[in-house]
Amino acid sequence: MGVQAFLGLGSNIGDRLEHLRGAVRHLSDVAGIRVVRSSRVYETDPVGGPEQPDFLNAVIEVDTMLTPRDLLHACLEVEEDLGRQRGTRWGPRTIDIDVLSYGEEDVFEEDLEIPHPRMHERGFVLVPLLELVADPRLPGGRNVTGLKLGPDVLGGVRPFAPPLEVPSA
Repeated sequence: MGVQAFLGLGSNIGDRLEHLRGAVRHLSDVAGIRVVRSSRVYETDPVGGPEQPDFLNAVIEVDTMLTPRDLLHACLEVEEDLGRQRGTRWGPRTIDIDVLSYGEEDVFEEDLEIPHPRMHERGFVLVPLLELVADPRLPGGRNVTGLKLGPDVLGGVRPFAPPLEVPSA
């Protein structure tokens, strides 16, 4: 048994749902990662960045033997395998995979912060995450009951599809 981690998935280019499914399949193939379960898939308005198409988002729970840094590298490799092109910050993408939390650890490195520093501000992360865990680890020691979750955070998040299929072990 490894560490429980949560990953945020998003796509807004091409076959968005298939990109999310592909991310789950690819992550399941990585040694040291077992995808446990998925939230439902939500269609969400883009937040920040240039004008762009709506996203599909989901959160998956994984059990991992990888370190936080190795988990990040695995996510980046899956993004690359699925055709992610890095260009405009917060711009359109085939797939985006964010490490939201990693057990009870806090990580503060230049290119890796866990818990994800903005997850409590983003309905496209919070809504699916709350399907999987009632009281998720949030940055700065926050908890969900202390958040002000108004329409500015939760607006623009619409159910789209059932949970992503998780490959059996």
